[in-house]
Amino acid sequence: MQMEQSIAHGVEVIAPKRHLVFAYYVSGHGFGHATRVVEVVRHLILAGHDVHMVTGAPDFVFTSEIQSPRLLFRKVVLDCGAVQADALTVDPIASLEKYSQMSVLPRASVLATEIQWLNSIKADLVISDVVPIACRAAADAGIRSVCVTNFSWDFIYAEYVMVAGSHYRSVLQQIAEDYSHSEFVIRLPGYSPMPAFRGVIDVPLVVRRLHKSREEVRKDLGVPDDVKLVIFNFGGQPAGWKLKEEYLPAGWLCLVCGASDNQELPPNFIKLAKDVYTPDLIAASDCMLGKIGYGTVSEAMAYKLPFIFIRRDYFNEEPYLREMLENYQGGVEMARRDMLSGCWIPYLERAVNLKPCYEGGTNGGELAAHILQDTAVGKNCVLDKTKVRRLLDVMVPGCQPQKVPGNDILVPDWHTLAENKLGLHN
Repeated sequence: MQMEQSIAHGVEVIAPKRHLVFAYYVSGHGFGHATRVVEVVRHLILAGHDVHMVTGAPDFVFTSEIQSPRLLFRKVVLDCGAVQADALTVDPIASLEKYSQMSVLPRASVLATEIQWLNSIKADLVISDVVPIACRAAADAGIRSVCVTNFSWDFIYAEYVMVAGSHYRSVLQQIAEDYSHSEFVIRLPGYSPMPAFRGVIDVPLVVRRLHKSREEVRKDLGVPDDVKLVIFNFGGQPAGWKLKEEYLPAGWLCLVCGASDNQELPPNFIKLAKDVYTPDLIAASDCMLGKIGYGTVSEAMAYKLPFIFIRRDYFNEEPYLREMLENYQGGVEMARRDMLSGCWIPYLERAVNLKPCYEGGTNGGELAAHILQDTAVGKNCVLDKTKVRRLLDVMVPGCQPQKVPGNDILVPDWHTLAENKLGLHN
């Protein structure tokens, strides 16, 4: 096949000459999935392809980085992720119930709608981060699909079933079976076990590029270079989180992401606009205070920013990202009670003395785009498919979900169905 080569925004892109159409499904859970998708989509757009985004995220998450008529939006959400009462509190039962209402009970109609739409846009490839039913819809439409992620919802929800009870096992079974229809997963660093996928390609960190230098950002904010900045990055936080002037050491300022319009802040806290481009602010800060997620961890590592994190319950992605963060000397854990009570100063002082040392690649978005293009034109990117493995076999000791007394459920059984249907056995 003939290839064409172009230079756009300083990035060399070698693309198949054929114009391609991609349908990119993005999880409805928070902004983290959407922000990493941006970098993959940017490279697909640069290569001259059309990308249809299926997402509930605001357009500015994408258009702040990509301005192109080839970027199209369809406001549909086909999964719910984890239902949270606030930035740190997950409701396992509500999460399973909402997913069931969105993607299990109306499954037939959802599949029919998606198949019709995929055929109407003449999609060459379906990409999912990491919406399960998108993989099944693609298969039923006769279109290949690929997932791009560091975790899958079957692994996250496995812990929830331990709490909620065995009647939710069918939800896990369905998610695993849906994922098994994808060709493979493009696996991001800090990944958790993803046993439902048949093949794996690893790429480096996928992170958004910087638009401005540290000096430019601080000048725009009116903050001198000798002032210490901490960026408070939890997404939207409830009004009940009261931030007080005495939480910070003298001479520090705090940049607050996701503050509500009516939230009042003390003079040493700066409310940021909802559509602010956070990578620039992260790189201009001296440390970050937030919750662990792929977006925050990857951008902290890429820009060598010490990260003070607060743990979340019921999110099995976290131990793997935390291990990666701490392996590169970039993390400090803060007790939740200290965050809420304002005992920040010891953690801030410790964080600014860290020396984060990640020197690995940050071009995962570009590499993922090349893999997706090759897959869309029929190239076999994974020569040896890995066998579907049972969830229990791949859990890291210490990270296996705790069993609730009286609800001792053998979660791994739902992977057996996917194995049998695919004819794969250990």
